[in-house]
Order: sequence, then structure tokens, then C-alpha cells
Amino acid sequence: MTSDKTALVISAHAADFVWRCGGAIALHADKGYDVTVLCLSFGERGESAKLWKQDGMTLDRVKAARRAEAERAAECLGVHELLCLDLGDYPLELTRSDKDRVVEVIRAVQPCFMLSHSQYDPYNTDHMYATQVALECRMIAQAWGHNPGEKVLGAPQLYLFEPHQTEQMGWKPDTFLDITPVWDKKRAAIECMQGQEHLWEYYTRVAINRANHFKRNSGGQSGGRDCKYAEGFQSIFPRTVDEL
Repeated sequence: MTSDKTALVISAHAADFVWRCGGAIALHADKGYDVTVLCLSFGERGESAKLWKQDGMTLDRVKAARRAEAERAAECLGVHELLCLDLGDYPLELTRSDKDRVVEVIRAVQPCFMLSHSQYDPYNTDHMYATQVALECRMIAQAWGHNPGEKVLGAPQLYLFEPHQTEQMGWKPDTFLDITPVWDKKRAAIECMQGQEHLWEYYTRVAINRANHFKRNSGGQSGGRDCKYAEGFQSIFPRTVDEL
């Protein structure tokens, strides 16, 4: 299905991957990675307020609009494949069969690394549920006894991208990624999300703020690398290294 360099994003809703890790997607796509984005839902009920305020709006019309937005954004970012499971939102709930579908995707992609939401989000429990699903399905994909004969998963890092209210989420970034070279692609993808226009400038400011953290942690005023836009991530698993 993929090249040797792959990545997988598990996004609760159709727009989450754009705000939170669009830069990482575009940057790695430029580096030759096949980046697959798996949207568990379209965010049609809880994350499409602007659309619902239009006269005569229906659930199917909202879903169609959100799918179209996600497809345009994915194209801007260079996504290899966008998969939408359409499992519903607010609340997001997966059956055992649904989780098996997620496991199938993980095994097919064989990601070098994965990205999903913070582990705690009291404002949007769909987000933390998506990461619970990502962790559970990652574990199952590693199990030799699950559908024997299929290629099992190795041990890809799971990076948690930045939530909307970091102070309330217990999210502590340990990785900052310079996305300056692909910022224009991320901003173009952001502007595809017409249903959440109120977030465009917010996530632009987030990227600028994280650039300051990148510069500070790369050396600050004593030779730190310049950076205009960045994204922050929290890693779940230890890293294995040969030297520090």
C-alpha cells in the first residue's frame, strides 16, 4: 500500500488534522513520506456550527460539506490517502468491528509514526476517545495472534498533537517541529475549513507561539535556529538511541 516511509494520523473529526498537525503532514509529504489521514467522523454534529446556522441544513448536507472541506485540505497538504469512516460524533463511539477496521488501516499503512489527540480533553471527549482508540488499535495491530498471517505492526511512536485548551488537558509537549517551509500549505488547508472560520487566526497564532518555543529550545539567543511557524507534540513512548 505504501512506501518505506509512512505516517498515520488518526483524527476524531474531519478538521482536526488540519489545525493540529497540518504542518507535520505537509512537511513529511515533502520529505517523501506517504501520510495517511484516518478521520473517524466528519464532526457533523458538534463541529459544524456555521453550517447548521444556514437555513434548511440537514445532516447529510453537513457531512457532504465537511467531506469536501477535508478533501480539499488534504490535497493542499499532500496527503497520500484520506480515509473517512463516518462513525458519527458527539459522541464518537466505535464498535469492536469499527476498531477492527482501524487495526486493518494501521497494519496496511505500517506507519513509521502516528499522530492523534491529547489523552485528556474535558471540553471534547471525542478527542481523548480517539486517542484511546489509537492506542488500543496500535496494541492490537502488534499482536501476532490477531488475524495470523498478516504483517504485524512494529513500535511506531504516537505523537499527541496540540489540543485547543492546553492548560486544561495535561498536554506537555516534548517535541517542536519547524513547519516554516510548509506554512503556506497549512494556511491554505486551514482556509478550506469554511465551517470553522473562527479558528483560522487562532491556529495561526498557535504556530507563531510554538515557533518561539522552537527557537528557545534550539539554543535561544546563543545560536538558536530561526523559526517562524512550528507545531508542538507530546510523545507517548520512550525513544531508543545509540548515542545522546
